[in-house]
Amino acid sequence: MERLQKIISKAGAASRREAERLILAGRVTLNGRVVTELGTQADGEQDVIAIDGVNISAPKEKLYFLLNKPKRCISAVRDDRGRRTVIDLLPEVEEYIYPVGRLDYDTEGLLLLTNDGDLMNGLLHPRYEIEKTYIAKAQGVVTGEDIKKLCRGIMLEDGMTAPARAKLLERADNGSWCRVQLTIHEGRNRQVRRMLQAIGHRVQELKRVAFAGLTLEGVPRGGYRSLTGEEVARLKKIAGTAAGKPAGNARKES
Repeated sequence: MERLQKIISKAGAASRREAERLILAGRVTLNGRVVTELGTQADGEQDVIAIDGVNISAPKEKLYFLLNKPKRCISAVRDDRGRRTVIDLLPEVEEYIYPVGRLDYDTEGLLLLTNDGDLMNGLLHPRYEIEKTYIAKAQGVVTGEDIKKLCRGIMLEDGMTAPARAKLLERADNGSWCRVQLTIHEGRNRQVRRMLQAIGHRVQELKRVAFAGLTLEGVPRGGYRSLTGEEVARLKKIAGTAAGKPAGNARKES
């Protein structure tokens, strides 16, 4: 017997933290009965567990996909408001898969999807400091002093950010906008947007171009591809799951 949220995570249906949120929201059933207690125990082999009416089970085959998420698309399995989700972009995939972290509705770019709960938890765990690189189009022109501030860390309402890597890529001739590349390893909500806003530059467009060493090369907007065996092995190594040991509770990514 194991805790319900752990079984859900192992099945690749959600990270443990997301599974806890689903349970508390009354969206999980155990043998047909709604469960809202986080301490609930279950047998992953014998019990019937469902999320929003969809049965989950330990995946027969581990699947790993890299998606180039477009704007106006939800990083979730389903949306109560009927908006398009990232799962809708992979109609040929019949197994239950789940996005590794989230990109905002209006943010585009690289997003991984898998049914490997241990890898998902590892990639989202703060101890492994998985790098994520974004390109932002922002109002005005980021100055050299602004770049230094981003690299040192920015004080936000939820505390100081960790040091980042930042550089100016492009600027409009009239100084109305610029493009900035920013690499972070934290997973705070809307972190890149808030960091740039804090130094006076509102983000107009945002795209994640790299995650854990993977890039969007060869993947068009709205398209996806399977990860290679070498890529999966490398992800497991940096996420602390290469030996088959779970990395611990995951943290939601922004």
